Amino acid sequence: MDFKRKSFFTKRNEMNIADKRYNDYSTYLKGVFPEFKVQKISINAGFTCPNRDGKISRGGCTFCNNQTFNPEYCQPDKSIRQQLDEGVEFFKKYQGQRYLAYFQAYSNTYAPNEVLMQRYEEALSHPDVVGIVIGTRPDCINDSLLDYLGETAKNKYVMVEYGVESTIDRTLQSINRGHLFEASQTAIRKTAEKGISTCAHLILGLPNESREEILSHAEHISELPLTSIKLHQLQLIRGTKMATEYAEHPEWFRFYTADEYIDLAIDFIERVNPSFVIERFVSQSPQEFRILPNWGLKNYEFTAKLEKRLRERNTKQGCKYRL
Repeated sequence: MDFKRKSFFTKRNEMNIADKRYNDYSTYLKGVFPEFKVQKISINAGFTCPNRDGKISRGGCTFCNNQTFNPEYCQPDKSIRQQLDEGVEFFKKYQGQRYLAYFQAYSNTYAPNEVLMQRYEEALSHPDVVGIVIGTRPDCINDSLLDYLGETAKNKYVMVEYGVESTIDRTLQSINRGHLFEASQTAIRKTAEKGISTCAHLILGLPNESREEILSHAEHISELPLTSIKLHQLQLIRGTKMATEYAEHPEWFRFYTADEYIDLAIDFIERVNPSFVIERFVSQSPQEFRILPNWGLKNYEFTAKLEKRLRERNTKQGCKYRL
């Protein structure tokens, strides 16, 4: 089985989805796994982050509170097998459903290679797991690990998801990211060269970024050999440095209404490479952590509104894309 990037686009042409206004993630998964439904299961493998442990910095990115996206079953004191078993039980919905082990918490390539490989292999050995998704930073990857992941990707699905967040170095420095955009460009290119599916995560609306600068991210990332992108709005989370900054300098921030953000996201994807898969437009941290914005919409409700707005505007992904 060949899970290299080109496999989806070959199947996509066979699937009569030319009328889609953007390349959605569920259709992408159907193209890669036509035999069964696939669901991600989050894993906390007990790693940390060089932006927290002092190698680069301490305290992490100014926006980050890792508690906001860890499911209850996803705890590092449990083995990877136990987390997967509990995740399968939690998500079990369809007969014959399969799963992607999503190494999500912190930086999941930040450990000695032998440790990383052991954790990945433990996940891949689960009978219902058909691949792995690895969330990490672009400055936490090495050539030997990419060689291993490239070999693994010949037989299993492998996606590496990089936190890019912004393409503007000024912003990356202000949010204490610990790397510049060049690091993301290098990591993404090296990963794609190994035949590994590659995703970039971006936050739309970071402090002191104008609308024009936000839209310029689409042009910069479209030059890269990505499989997919994940977008979400800026969220202000309790207990973060950014929450303190907002209290002291509210003029740095612009929090969009749901309708305003929908139009911003559409303007963004009009400029995005039309071959990219869009995994998501929005994310909602739990209410107990979130200060702003408060839209009162479930993710699927937001996506339905966005798709309706795409039809109203008679537009689609990539219509303003320029090589």
